[in-house]
Amino acid sequence: MNKNTINRRDFLSSAATVGAAGAFGAGSLLASCGSGGKTPGLIPLIPETQWNIPASLPDKAKDGRPLKVGLVGCGNRGTGAVQDLLKAAGDLSVVALGDVFQDRIDNTRKILKEKMNLEIPDENCFTGFDSYLKVIDSDIDLVLLATPPAFRPLHFKAAVDAGKHVFLEKPMAVDPAGCLSVIASSKKAVSQGLVVITGTQRHHERKYIEGYKQVQSGLIGKIQYADIYWNTGSHWYRFKEKGWTDMEWMIRDWGNWIWLSGDHIVEQHVHNIDVVNWFLGRKPVKATGFGAHLHRNTGDQFDMFSVNYLYEDNIVVHSMCRQIDGCTNRISEFIQGTEGSWSNEGVIKDLDGNVLWKYDSDREKAEFKQTSGFVLEHVNMINHIRDNKPISQAEDTAVSTLTAIMGRMSAYAGEDLTWEQAIASDLNLVPGDLALTDVDMSKYAVPSPGKPTGRKNNQR
Repeated sequence: MNKNTINRRDFLSSAATVGAAGAFGAGSLLASCGSGGKTPGLIPLIPETQWNIPASLPDKAKDGRPLKVGLVGCGNRGTGAVQDLLKAAGDLSVVALGDVFQDRIDNTRKILKEKMNLEIPDENCFTGFDSYLKVIDSDIDLVLLATPPAFRPLHFKAAVDAGKHVFLEKPMAVDPAGCLSVIASSKKAVSQGLVVITGTQRHHERKYIEGYKQVQSGLIGKIQYADIYWNTGSHWYRFKEKGWTDMEWMIRDWGNWIWLSGDHIVEQHVHNIDVVNWFLGRKPVKATGFGAHLHRNTGDQFDMFSVNYLYEDNIVVHSMCRQIDGCTNRISEFIQGTEGSWSNEGVIKDLDGNVLWKYDSDREKAEFKQTSGFVLEHVNMINHIRDNKPISQAEDTAVSTLTAIMGRMSAYAGEDLTWEQAIASDLNLVPGDLALTDVDMSKYAVPSPGKPTGRKNNQR
């Protein structure tokens, strides 16, 4: 087999070790916060040498050779990611931009000029579906990929094939085929000595990292159960405007279309799912989910999902996400163990509700100038590049992405779905031919699980 390909058996084997540290170091990050490390007498859940955390997170990346950067995807997230990167390190220059639409490039150039005093020359700004290739082929060392997730696997493969370091926004893909492609590219990236960091900023928030260390040290005992939520108001949307083709409309309204975003359980709720996979150090065995489309103004997605994930060792995770106005909002993670619980508030309690450990956010602010995970993920990336230490977070994040896809597939079908069934699926949502034309919109119908009962007037 070609060393740059991956089959399903290899994927299952690698996914089972999602919690392994790889190129990450263990070590103390904020020893002065909380208890700051292992508590004597506790039994670690994962050996400390395998803890999946950065070795250090200083305010700013170390000095080193100048790096040229390209951005593919000039929407709000891409424009924000470039600014976060420039806050993370010195000797960086943004030299190329790419997007399907010229107005998005114009907006990014304007913001970079006003806020960062950077000017990108016209000849280094590229439009169209092939703009990613032109950015990658520019004289750059690092590329930021921040288009709608549907394009992530294709763009990532091209960047790795060209030998570029990569920052990948989450999620990694919208379907199993895309996840498998990302995992193959991730393995190749490491073999080529590249650095790949993903936009799961919670992995770079000190509060999460210190909580992870306490949980892995055994402070809450053996993990039994978890609750994760991303319940918010309605998502942004755009109605079709005069002069737009169907394809242009969907891409400009990408957060509401399954094939572009993966639905909000994948595009947004993957953050919470990724935290659980990270803390558990394993993948789910089965998903049982449901959801519904009620109030969305555009697109073919669900407004809500509720999924029960069964993990190895009979650990149950309840996953809930919703995008509806006028409801109670909640974004959180909670993990229950045999001896206590951890929450994303940075608190560990015993079974009686007594606080055993609490992250000291005030102390962090006193000791560090930079506390944003959006910036610190770039600090970690630049330090790896300048230290010549290969790393790729893409494989772990692809497993979390596929976990979210697995829940979506279960909800759409109204059936239980196993991990093996998910990765064996031939589901590929991305159209083969991409062009800014009108398309058959009947292909983009809202999923409808189950069958009609035939009952009328609520008769029983």
